[in-house]
Amino acid sequence: ARPLLAPPTRTTGAGVMEIDAATRTNLELTRTLSGAREGSLLHAIDHCVTPAGARLLAARLAAPLTALAAIDARLLSVACLLAHDALRQSLRLALKTMPDVTRALSRLAVERGGPRDLAGLRDGLAAARAIHALLAQAKLPPELAAAHATLANCAPGLQTALTAMLADDPPHKARDGGFVRAGHDSALDAARALRDESKRVIAGLQGGYAELAGTRQLRIKHNGFLGYFIEVQQAQGEKMLRPPLSDHFVHRQTMSDAMRFSTAELAGLDARIASAGGEALALELAMFEACCEQALAQADAIRAAADALATIDVTAGLAELASTRGWSRPQVDASFAFEIVKGRHPVVEVALRARGEGFVANGCNLCGADGNGLVAIVTGPNMAGKSTFLRQCALIALLAQTGSYVPAQHARIGVVDRLFSRVGAADDLARGRSTFMVEMVETAAILNQATPHSLVILDEIGRGTATWDGLSIAWAAVEHLHGTNRSRALFATHFHELTRLVQTLPRLTNLTMRVTEHKDEVIFLHEVMAGAADRSYGIQVARLAGLPPTVVARARKLLAELEAAARGGRGPALLSDLPLFATNQPPVPLPDDSLRIALDALDPDALTPRAALEALYALKRERQTEALE
Repeated sequence: ARPLLAPPTRTTGAGVMEIDAATRTNLELTRTLSGAREGSLLHAIDHCVTPAGARLLAARLAAPLTALAAIDARLLSVACLLAHDALRQSLRLALKTMPDVTRALSRLAVERGGPRDLAGLRDGLAAARAIHALLAQAKLPPELAAAHATLANCAPGLQTALTAMLADDPPHKARDGGFVRAGHDSALDAARALRDESKRVIAGLQGGYAELAGTRQLRIKHNGFLGYFIEVQQAQGEKMLRPPLSDHFVHRQTMSDAMRFSTAELAGLDARIASAGGEALALELAMFEACCEQALAQADAIRAAADALATIDVTAGLAELASTRGWSRPQVDASFAFEIVKGRHPVVEVALRARGEGFVANGCNLCGADGNGLVAIVTGPNMAGKSTFLRQCALIALLAQTGSYVPAQHARIGVVDRLFSRVGAADDLARGRSTFMVEMVETAAILNQATPHSLVILDEIGRGTATWDGLSIAWAAVEHLHGTNRSRALFATHFHELTRLVQTLPRLTNLTMRVTEHKDEVIFLHEVMAGAADRSYGIQVARLAGLPPTVVARARKLLAELEAAARGGRGPALLSDLPLFATNQPPVPLPDDSLRIALDALDPDALTPRAALEALYALKRERQTEALE
């Protein structure tokens, strides 16, 4: 048997956004960093009610579109079902009854299917007809209209045949039998009657034989050796060995307290009953094979209908998502625009709602007055929400080009050809890569491949090495993004020196996370505003994390001394002057001239062990003498 495989199709360069593996991992599109589905973007937006719809949604997230006409067609379909609330709910109810037709067809093709798979095709085709009737009630946009047309004539003869042949609840395996509906085939019904009514037939024979033999103790039994036989007590058996009873009963076996007999009727009945079960199963298996061949002959039409139903399911699910969460329709065009008004992170918002908390919406504009993309330097303390802000911008762009509404009041996205994300710290020890090496490899991929139509998300570049090395790398990366790649980019950093680049780079802008302080407590407002942060609040965050009070106090003192040294122009070179190093490293006095002369006169290679020991004692005595003087 050969599986049903669709012809391969090329995706690279065929109008889809390119997303590398690191970006998919960092943005947690289908799996979180720990490998769980819950907490991923797919889990947060999946409102599909069929397995095929869920698979299609995952495939769309993996390959967002760059063709504007295709994006607009998907958004039109979502808008249609969003506007027709009653139709959307009816479609979702009908789709809930939809079996996984594609999987059932695949199992039948490789001869691993059973009656339940045929029942899945039957029920799926019935659901397709019902959904086709529902869609006829509305004026449909092109994508939904094409799906509606596909469902119009989807194997009606097969559905009729399966409905007439299959029982309502067939078994999993064909060899178990019992899946053909009673009354469908007269020969099968006769074989089943003989097989299933054997007890009644035997009970009638037992009553007749008991009356003929003149005893109520006669029983008809069955075993694998004798088949069906008559068993009576020893005394009655002796009578049945003599005429006239011996003319009807044939002796087969004598037991210690019983005797066994047979008759011509019992022998024939045994053969008929044994063959009736096999005959019934053979008839059912033949009908099963015929239906499988009929289904596989129409596999292309069935698969097309399944794809159409998956498209309807995804569209209805995205419309339901937009309706329940208040998402808006994005505008996607060929410009370099990147304008988001009151955007929200689709995953974090769900988690906060589950805890009864609200999400602070933030906007982002990465398009300058000249229509070209901007590079935004994002500064602010840890825990203020920089990474969330960066990721939410990337996910909104990705959702828009998937053909979904987005979590924002308004969004205009110039089509993104490549999406890059370098967020977080991770190593690859199996391949000999440290955390910093992984960071640099991913950054190199971005700087070598990003285009003016790309969207780049960079978080804390250069923090894995020495301060001045890291600042230099981050500085050069910003200049390369600005002047060479010319991409729209969000660059989060704690190197506040980078914010001064706005004075020399015209396409650079500064954003910062708003915080406030109250009674030595830092309060994160999670709001993005124009400007640059003046401090990182790292020690406050360390205290919130639970560092011992002595460590926090010591860190505050050292920070004050370092900042004072920097203001005095001494900079990091005077780090050795801090008490931390001065108290732990007492000065070592240099030897005086007489000891130096004595040491220079010694030749360690020419000394025996005894001579070396004597020389050492001599030096010690001389040192003690000088100390006394």
